[in-house]
Parts: sequence; C-alpha cells; structure tokens
Amino acid sequence: DLLLIHQPFNDYYGTYRAMEEACRVGKARAIGVSNFYPDRYVDLAAFCEIKPAVNQMETHVFCQQVVLQEIMRRYGTQLMSWGPFAEGRNGFFTNGTLRTIGEKYGKTVAQTALRFLIQRGIVVIPKSTHAERMAENFDVFDFELSAEDMHSIAVLDRKESLFLSHYDPETVEYLINYE
Repeated sequence: DLLLIHQPFNDYYGTYRAMEEACRVGKARAIGVSNFYPDRYVDLAAFCEIKPAVNQMETHVFCQQVVLQEIMRRYGTQLMSWGPFAEGRNGFFTNGTLRTIGEKYGKTVAQTALRFLIQRGIVVIPKSTHAERMAENFDVFDFELSAEDMHSIAVLDRKESLFLSHYDPETVEYLINYE
C-alpha cells in the first residue's frame, strides 16, 4: 500500500521515479519518503510528479519537527512519527511535564505524548509488543489537551535528533555503507 525510500542518499531520484511508475501502474497505492530533512524533502518534492504521501521522521516531544511539518504542508505531505516515544531516551517515560499533564486527564506519559502529536496533525504508529500497551496506545481519543498543556509540551522540543544527524558526514558514510 505504501512504499517509502528509507534514507535520502544515493540515487533517491531514480528510486523515487521508479516508485512513481509503480504507483501509476497500480503496483503501489501511495509512495513517500523517510528521514528526508527539510532540504532534501524540498529538493525532491519540487521535482517529482507524485508528491510524497508521507515523510516518516523521528518525531516526538523532544524532536517535534515543527519547521519540517510546515514545509511539508505546502506540498501536501503528511508527517508520520517514527519513534513517538523517543525509544525511551532523554527520560521520556519519567518526564515530569508529561507526567503532570497526563495525571490531569487520567492518562499515562505515553498517552499524553501521543495525544500531543495527534493534536498537531501528526500520524503516529507507536511500537509495542505488549497487548495491554497496544490497547493503551489506542486509548487517546477520549480527551484533548488544552492550549496551555500543548504549549508546556512544545517547550520540551530540543529541535535535534536524539539518535543521529543526517547533516553529519560520518553518519552519512555509516548509513550509505550499512549492510
């Protein structure tokens, strides 16, 4: 249903054009990208025929991708969160702001963070292997965070990855040589 280019390296134009063809002939319903920072995203979106349906990016309360989301809106591309729980990094599950806000609504830190992203119009696909957590992750549509709570969470944004930077040449060399 959805084909994604995982990284914006090597011949991503050729790959994307092949995916456009797959879409045109009915072999894919939608195409998109993953890990395309604003510069690479705009470069591709400006020169393709079928705009990416999604850009799957590291997006969570500590890396909110506000600028990227705004740029993508201009092209009709949906931001999809990879790692909405920051893989537990930066004290995610014990964060005082998320805990305090969650308690107001009778929700967990994870539910509060998911609701924040959803209210910002971000698609979230949280990973869990536990049935009870999967059910908990779905239980986020019966409340809405106030504007004040949204602002309190927004200030947690560090505006940088907790994992790696595609702007770092060593990281790029690692990714293009990864087998």
